[in-house]
Amino acid sequence: MVALSPPLGPFGISAPDFFLPDAVSGETISLADVRGDDATLVMFICNHCPYVQAVVDRIVRDVRDLASHGVRAVAIMSNDVVAYPEDEPGAMKTFAMRHAFPFPYLHDESQAVARAYGAVCTPDFFGFDRALRLCYRGRLDASRLEPAPVDARRELFEAMRSIADGKGVPGDQVASLGCSIKWRGHGGT
Repeated sequence: MVALSPPLGPFGISAPDFFLPDAVSGETISLADVRGDDATLVMFICNHCPYVQAVVDRIVRDVRDLASHGVRAVAIMSNDVVAYPEDEPGAMKTFAMRHAFPFPYLHDESQAVARAYGAVCTPDFFGFDRALRLCYRGRLDASRLEPAPVDARRELFEAMRSIADGKGVPGDQVASLGCSIKWRGHGGT
């Protein structure tokens, strides 16, 4: 397992569009379909990553809580499913249903969307304002391979709520940490 931290920023860039299949519904979903009234959260996750497994229920909690603040979210899985079959679409559907995802879970088979966003690891969070400009590229909270204490600061939630309130780029961002995206042709690095 290779653990990576994505860079913070580059703030102000526009969210790349996408048209990807939802592993649960089978429908093709675009950025416009998941855009929030006040902010949009794009998350790169996968099923097998222990960093994602440690926080998946907190992700679901925070996305549910953010909905009342005009924030919508989407999760994208971009790993090579030939090398990592536990991330294939059928397993994605099972994972999403087991955790009652309140957001679409999309399969980026070509990995083009992950490349367009500059995604590095799972989980990797991209928080956009109302105009779909990047304002957050930090972590969910202080969790690592184990969940942080239950009273840990909800960094992603607070940042997205601030963005939805029109306050721009939050100043105290800490990079996420997770397993590397499993790129095709890279031998599972």
